[in-house]
Amino acid sequence: MNRLQPNSSRRHFLSTTVTTSSAAFLGYHLNPTPTKASTSPNEKLNLVAIGATGRAGENIAGCSSQNIIAIADVDKELLEKGAQKYREAARYQDFRIMLEKESDKIDGVLVGTPDHTHAPAAAMALRMNKPVYCEKPLTHTVYETRVLRELAKEAGVATQMGTQIHAGSNYRRVVELIRAGAIGPIREVHVWAGAKYTGGKFESGITVPKHLDWDLWLGPAPDRPYSQSIHPFNWRRFWDFGTGALGDFGCHFLDLVHWALDLKAPVKISAKGTEFDPVTPPEWAIVDYLYPARGDAPEVKVTWYDSGRRPDKLNELKDRNGNPFNWGGGQLFVGSEGIILSNYGEHVLLPHDKYTSYVRPEPTIPESIGHHEEWLEAIRTGKPTTCNFEYSGALTEAVLLGVVAYKSGEELAWDTDKFKVTNSESANNLLHKEYRKGWTL
Repeated sequence: MNRLQPNSSRRHFLSTTVTTSSAAFLGYHLNPTPTKASTSPNEKLNLVAIGATGRAGENIAGCSSQNIIAIADVDKELLEKGAQKYREAARYQDFRIMLEKESDKIDGVLVGTPDHTHAPAAAMALRMNKPVYCEKPLTHTVYETRVLRELAKEAGVATQMGTQIHAGSNYRRVVELIRAGAIGPIREVHVWAGAKYTGGKFESGITVPKHLDWDLWLGPAPDRPYSQSIHPFNWRRFWDFGTGALGDFGCHFLDLVHWALDLKAPVKISAKGTEFDPVTPPEWAIVDYLYPARGDAPEVKVTWYDSGRRPDKLNELKDRNGNPFNWGGGQLFVGSEGIILSNYGEHVLLPHDKYTSYVRPEPTIPESIGHHEEWLEAIRTGKPTTCNFEYSGALTEAVLLGVVAYKSGEELAWDTDKFKVTNSESANNLLHKEYRKGWTL
């Protein structure tokens, strides 16, 4: 039985948008498109930031070698805190006003807001032909992701999704091992993360702090009374604003799987977990993705586990001292000849005895100059980034299709060219959401 019944207005929206948009997406490929180089006469780039602290603050710091000319944040206290090191930067609460007023000066836009406002902010910047760096997950809905992919392609500007681990050496070495056939063809991958985001409850009767523009914070989300438990971080515990543990960490951990195995879009997705709650993500979820064969590579089943769930196969594996791998998150690639166990910073070839004298392939993937630096260089030179919106968009779509599968309670048959779940109209209604009046994508 479907966990969510179709909303009539949402059904109308999707029947219109999917039908009119699918033709534009037919034949869409993930080959990196050269980006337009900046025409700024300045030696340093002029950047604006949407969001001032937390991940947004880290992104500003990662680009602090440039001119941070303006910062927007709906919370005046956080805005002042985040802007302390950038005294010359103009301050705004509404990013839309900032983008309009600073438009002529902008060489790039950093988006570090909660998930539900990623797409409106990034889409506005892309329509202004501004390069965009956006935190993961790229968007809040599957449809938003496809729109950003298309807008980025049309604009031809530098884009990068904030999956900073992609820039590390460890992932590169795993990709090289898998592409060199170190463990043979791979038909099974397990991916897990320990994060748990559940238990969110809306409150009422609480006065909004004077320093926070709650209406702006809500953005395109449904109108809700202010809840002190939501801002500035616990929004991840609410479907209205986040996408649970899968949305938060899927783009980090599934990134390596997509990269190493050259995955684009799954054809089947199913999920299970604790009972569906329309307000808050589950206490745990397990999602199965089936990806089709790619050239000589066989079809592969990828299984996601979150909130403390881990693959049973992990319990069979031991380190060289006979101890279990108590990793809080990671990837387990199962090949015909062996196994690669990896996480953010390390990886192991198993069984140990078989790979004791294994000669690793010579490194072929250049080291990254830095995740933010890739984007800055792309703005200047037109060189594609490694997590541009074409690559990261496909990754985010897969991640969010797992959320759709969990919410729907159905196994989904996905046709990426038609941008459609072919076996469930109710699931299609979950590919996007209605925006609150005054907000557009």
